[in-house]
Amino acid sequence: MKKLFFRFSCAVLLCCCLTGCGSIHHKSSTDTAQAQGTKAPPKTADDFSISSYSENETVDETSSADSATPSASESESVTQQEPLTGAAALYSNGQEISFDPSWQYADFSAINSGTATIYLADSDRKDIVVGVNAGHGTSGGASVKTQCHPDGSPKTTGGSTAQGATYATAVSGGMTFNDGTAESTVTLQMAQILKDKLLAQGYDVLMVRNSDDVQLDNVARTVLCNNVADCHISLHWDGDGLGYDKGCFYISVPDGLKSMEPVASHWQEHDALGASLVEGLRTEGMTIYQNGSMNIDLTQTSYSTIPSVDMELGNASSDHSDSTLNSLADGLTAGVNAYFGN
Repeated sequence: MKKLFFRFSCAVLLCCCLTGCGSIHHKSSTDTAQAQGTKAPPKTADDFSISSYSENETVDETSSADSATPSASESESVTQQEPLTGAAALYSNGQEISFDPSWQYADFSAINSGTATIYLADSDRKDIVVGVNAGHGTSGGASVKTQCHPDGSPKTTGGSTAQGATYATAVSGGMTFNDGTAESTVTLQMAQILKDKLLAQGYDVLMVRNSDDVQLDNVARTVLCNNVADCHISLHWDGDGLGYDKGCFYISVPDGLKSMEPVASHWQEHDALGASLVEGLRTEGMTIYQNGSMNIDLTQTSYSTIPSVDMELGNASSDHSDSTLNSLADGLTAGVNAYFGN
């Protein structure tokens, strides 16, 4: 009887050992991600395959299933980093981007030896690149001409180039503020402040002009933004000659240009972006000129295939102190957020 009881006890013990050996706890990447507060990668067939176990994993027969959780070092090896997307996957932070002559409309540019610079947000990335174009600032640009429209048609409105002209100044020198400061100096300061605020919001930024002089004409700047950015914001102050600050507005698309490509396919996006930026400026307490827009036939708009707008942030009488530029940048950033639904 004792022998029979001894044999029965051994059989029970053997079954328990075999059951314990077959109960291996494998911590999935989902478990690890939840423990570390990160987003788990999608499950694949490998997640349910025996081959997904690490060769270094061992079974502790003396531990229960609940205590078989991998150590911190093992958890780190399981966690997978999310792949980079958008600009972060294509460019490095601070990379200079050259003009590509194979791009659409590139052959209409006359000055294009310069480079733009892309900056990537450190956190909360939105995978959206905002093209920030500090107006003017191209040495020799006023002595070179580029075609107003890709189809060769004449300008439908006047402006810095007369109505009816088929060629326009490649990059004008810009106006001078009442205190003697060049517009190109202030647009660069404005662009640098706006860049920092956009980066802080998670946007990547393509700085079209990053110094006093960039050898990129208005067509080249537009084509660069078309191919690298998700929107294009050109910064200016109006050279209207008025003795008072008339406020901010954007250059809207005139009716006579809306049937010409690429304008026909994108003018509603241009106007929507401009209206959103003006509303952002209004919420920051900036003075807005009339209804916030003015119809002018621009080279920039004529070649844009992404939401694109020329923002006039005042005129020669406007204050351009650091505090005002910061408020303007806050308004523009609010407008970008509203446009992209952020």
